[in-house]
Amino acid sequence: MLRNLISVSSKIVEDCLDPTSNTFKTLDEAEQKILDISQRLSKKKVLSIKDEIDRLIGELGEQRQNKTKISGIPTGYGDLDEYTSGFQNSELIVIAGRPSHGKTAFSMNIARNAAVEHGKSVAIFSLEMSFRELVMRLLASEAKVNSKKLKTGKSSNDEWNRVLKSFHQLKTNMFIDDSSELSVLEIRAKARKLKENHNIDMIIVDYLQLIKGPEESERRDLEVAYVSRSLKALAKELDIPVVACAQLNRGIEQRGKEKRPQLADLRESGAIEQDADVVIFVHRPIMGMKPDKTDPGYEELLHKAEIIIGKQRNGPVGDLELVFISEFATFMNKAHHPRIEIPAGASTEMGEPF
Repeated sequence: MLRNLISVSSKIVEDCLDPTSNTFKTLDEAEQKILDISQRLSKKKVLSIKDEIDRLIGELGEQRQNKTKISGIPTGYGDLDEYTSGFQNSELIVIAGRPSHGKTAFSMNIARNAAVEHGKSVAIFSLEMSFRELVMRLLASEAKVNSKKLKTGKSSNDEWNRVLKSFHQLKTNMFIDDSSELSVLEIRAKARKLKENHNIDMIIVDYLQLIKGPEESERRDLEVAYVSRSLKALAKELDIPVVACAQLNRGIEQRGKEKRPQLADLRESGAIEQDADVVIFVHRPIMGMKPDKTDPGYEELLHKAEIIIGKQRNGPVGDLELVFISEFATFMNKAHHPRIEIPAGASTEMGEPF
């Protein structure tokens, strides 16, 4: 083992002295090589079915006794968990949508549900929104207080008390990195440290197309493909779910009335579809429409959110419906009766996730 370390160290020094080497790539490779050596004694590269079948049968037996039937990390949305059995370890889950349809809000709600309701440790890499913006969003969602009231200090005493209560509830193991220019190599390095120091259970990245790929990439689609493959590799390496938000092509807006997203709408690379184990689309039908506010069905349409499972490598695909309250940046399970229960104070105006 020490001879291996000497050999690897010599190669690292050689790479560092090479003037053509990429700094972040060299750092990532060096860290991975040393990590491989340290884990070699406890990590098997090839597993024998004879050795592993007993353990697997034991796990399957435990799952049979699990009344919730959720084997992964619960999302907090019953119908979605019914489809996926929770977000599974080693899987890359892509949450995609057009701007203002709520993909960031949805991913943050899932992070909150995992951390607050189930005690999971969640790492969030936010390349678009700042730490303050995300925490404000979490507070507004948790307290069910209009975000504008929080920003302007115009919340009522009752609303402020709800914020203070939410403040304590949100003191969980959620870690936020709001660096605006992150490369996929930096994300992998930071994720490894978070796994080692805090044993994180899930990673959320917002959003995939903002992550920098290799500097030598000449084509954008190849750069995005590299990022996509790297995130999938990270999920396998750390054996946790990696959730990546992704933008859709603008072409979806030119499709006439049928604007429901499809796998082909994933922006800039077909590799995202190939690498992802699960692809979930967030779609608000009212966006892009000019609805009649006097229509009896307007309020339901206003808060309607379609969650479309467009791909699932190890399970079924299908659609489910949630309720979205834009000013709270909150997705809620739809009530199992015709009338949707909307929290007091929710606006009846079209809104975008703040």
